[in-house]
Amino acid sequence: MNDQLAPCVNASNVFLHPLLEDGTSANTRAERREQAMLRAQAERLCADCPMLAQCLSDAVVKHDVTGFVGGTTRRQRQEIRARLGVRVEADDMDVYAGVNSGRQFDRYEIHRMRQANPDQPLSVIAQKVGCSVSTVKRHLRRVEQEGGAPALPQPSAMPTPDEVLATARALQSPAPRVAA
Repeated sequence: MNDQLAPCVNASNVFLHPLLEDGTSANTRAERREQAMLRAQAERLCADCPMLAQCLSDAVVKHDVTGFVGGTTRRQRQEIRARLGVRVEADDMDVYAGVNSGRQFDRYEIHRMRQANPDQPLSVIAQKVGCSVSTVKRHLRRVEQEGGAPALPQPSAMPTPDEVLATARALQSPAPRVAA
């Protein structure tokens, strides 16, 4: 194995195994045993990874990824977000795939681009957004009719990778038992 690569890359057969996918249920005793073994192996590999804090932080704060990442399941990352007050929007995969037909365009983003580049032809904005010049004009008119773009909410401070890791560890540690 290449020691320069992260364990999830070196052991992709573990991390990309179908039994570690979200929503996959093991039906037989053998599958449940294999699923538990895979999860334990993935947790051990993640625990020893020097990139654990940053990997987990990115999976909690930046991207809503699926599968086993940063020593956590998707459900655990959702709980970490809830505890830290973090909200992550789902990625618009159409942007990555280059799909625009029938897409809705954000008129406030078009307005912001126009305000930032008042001397730029509308055709350049249309090309950047991936729509027609008439669509740009229509959205700019709507924003003007509405009285301008609303003030953007101030972004809240995002937790540091160490804060995310501490929250994950608190979530994963067993609750103390109370003596009766």
